[in-house]
Amino acid sequence: MSLAPRAVLVHRTSEYEELLTRHGTHGQAEFFLSSRGREIREVAERHQRVLRALADVSAAVPSQWRQARVERADLDRFLFAPEDVVVVVGQDGLVANAAKYLSGQPVIGIDTEPGRNPGVLVRHRPDAAAALLPAALSRDRGVEELTMVEAVTDDEQRLLALNEIYLGAPGHQTARYRIAAAAGSATKVEAQASSGVLIGTGTGATGWLRSLWLQRESPCALPSRADPRLVWFVREAWPSPVTGTSLVDGELSRSQRLRITVESDRLVAFGDGMEGDTLELTWGQSVTVGVADTALRLVG
Repeated sequence: MSLAPRAVLVHRTSEYEELLTRHGTHGQAEFFLSSRGREIREVAERHQRVLRALADVSAAVPSQWRQARVERADLDRFLFAPEDVVVVVGQDGLVANAAKYLSGQPVIGIDTEPGRNPGVLVRHRPDAAAALLPAALSRDRGVEELTMVEAVTDDEQRLLALNEIYLGAPGHQTARYRIAAAAGSATKVEAQASSGVLIGTGTGATGWLRSLWLQRESPCALPSRADPRLVWFVREAWPSPVTGTSLVDGELSRSQRLRITVESDRLVAFGDGMEGDTLELTWGQSVTVGVADTALRLVG
């Protein structure tokens, strides 16, 4: 007997809740903001909109389904199941935060603040949930498969991301490593000292990647969200007698990998800004980065 589907509502702590945690009461939080020329009313109203959206989506879950909720900070400890339908209630970035922990489950993005969020990944209003939830299990429903990026270490640690993976030194120190990338039919290797390496997808090409692409005036064409291709950029490579700057950007097809061998005491790799969930890399360790076999299945 198969399990009934489970709707997993993903949300994040609101700014209002963070203020209450820090200051203890509404009044103290209000005083804190007013002393800085801001009003708590807007923050509280946004919090209420999120609560209403969560309540509306929860009420729309079919009665025969199971239901669960998970806050963003707990995603790395939550066990998603194959029969789950994941409903992200919040901002576009929250979809990316959840994506790395999934393995093909359909995702519905619910926009709690239309007009404030770009709505690239959270494409639906809360009142659409009743129709979207059962449709997410139908093969007839349009699902867009968004390319993801994957990093795998030589000891088989694995990291997934929807937007980008950053590899560099923790803090603001210089990252030292040896980078290997395809150059025509050959592979070019270069020792580098830089502010780190960013490797990302078409979804990430609207954010951090695009910023680097514009600054660099790179000839690399940015991929679309479903394009099985990545782009990568080295941040602030530093030339010296033993480090170079000739390998600073490029593209990766589905079959290609960028290989980085650590030449620092400690480097880290994390995806989509989730610094709390990192790969720890030590001297001599290698990591390869490329297109992931897993894609995000976003309900249109």
